[in-house]
Amino acid sequence: MRCPSCKNKQTEVKDSRVVDDGAVVRRRRICPKCHNRFSTIERIYLREIFVVKRSGVIKKFDPEKISKSISTALRKRPVQEKTISQMLDSIVNKIENYHEKEIPTRKIGEMIMQELFQVDLVAYIRFASVYKDFTSAEDFAKFINALHVGAK
Repeated sequence: MRCPSCKNKQTEVKDSRVVDDGAVVRRRRICPKCHNRFSTIERIYLREIFVVKRSGVIKKFDPEKISKSISTALRKRPVQEKTISQMLDSIVNKIENYHEKEIPTRKIGEMIMQELFQVDLVAYIRFASVYKDFTSAEDFAKFINALHVGAK
């Protein structure tokens, strides 16, 4: 691993820790040349994944977009960062293990909705309003009524 400070190609690992139930390895490193200390994170990289948008446009998968969507839906909601991180990890893991190289945005939206439904119903409804393109108060009412009917 190259030192980010002096660009030395030889660095030493001082400590390694397994995190996220073994899915990630965090390493503390030191550069013997400039003595800079820094951390690296190793994560399994399965393959390149592409997202097929509703318009048919194909883009490279970006987990940051999912993170932003979840954060927006959960804005000002009483949900801990750890829970949000676990949701994101779960969704990204499902996408990485998806049987195809291309995944439709519809499928990703469904995954996000499943996770939000389990964590916070207000966030679930917020996300659904954008994902399902609500255009009126009636759309909200129908969706919420369907939730009540499904809960019975």
